[in-house]
Amino acid sequence: MVSIQPNNLGRNIKKFRATKEWSQDKLAKEADIPYTTITKIETGLIKAPSVFTVEKIARAFDVSIEQLIK
Repeated sequence: MVSIQPNNLGRNIKKFRATKEWSQDKLAKEADIPYTTITKIETGLIKAPSVFTVEKIARAFDVSIEQLIK
């Protein structure tokens, strides 16, 4: 079982957003999740997002879930 490290997840989301030059709003639209969810994950307010949410973010970036959480 893979455990999600909140700090790594938020940091990786920021990294992938910077690579694509996406705002949090752009990612939220691409992943079809609320903007507030992105901000809360990035800041660590959501420490354990659902696998469904993480999968949608990974799909938006065209990366694996493992790449996003490692």
